[in-house]
Amino acid sequence: MKKIATSLPDLLVLEPRVFGDERGFFLESYNQRTFAEFGIRETFVQDNHSFSGKNVIRGLHYQIQQPQGKLVRVIAGEILDVAVDLRRSSPTFGQWESFQLSGENKLMLWVPAGFAHGFRVAASGTHVLYKTTDFYAPQHERTIAWNDTTLRIDWQLDGEPIVSPKDERGVSFQQAERFP
Repeated sequence: MKKIATSLPDLLVLEPRVFGDERGFFLESYNQRTFAEFGIRETFVQDNHSFSGKNVIRGLHYQIQQPQGKLVRVIAGEILDVAVDLRRSSPTFGQWESFQLSGENKLMLWVPAGFAHGFRVAASGTHVLYKTTDFYAPQHERTIAWNDTTLRIDWQLDGEPIVSPKDERGVSFQQAERFP
């Protein structure tokens, strides 16, 4: 597996080794020893599977208590994955970065605790899998508006976004609770 640094500290793109032939392919999506070598020593406690149609936007989500690190990958389809640094102590506080993850490129994104996370689905029938380092705690979940005017995230939309009522009620970045 290859670790690819991003412009935001601790946020990593991971490129697995893919072994393919006429039968298909094999890849290792998680290896505790390899991840520890990359500085990811957290224990994963929950696996999630999301299925969405094109132009669905999910996020920007985080948990202010019981914060979750997330290991995100796409097994079919494609997303534009977005992470926003909410750590006040970080030199990149308030900055975001986006990445194309797809079933074809097989890239994974490590989103550490302290970030808000969301994605836009770029292809119909997209399946997203992600592991989390803490359990879902709805009482601690927070949402930043996907279309926040301070963050100005380029979602690369090619049509009208499809957003849940909960995500439509997201707060502005200025109003959002942050991490130390």
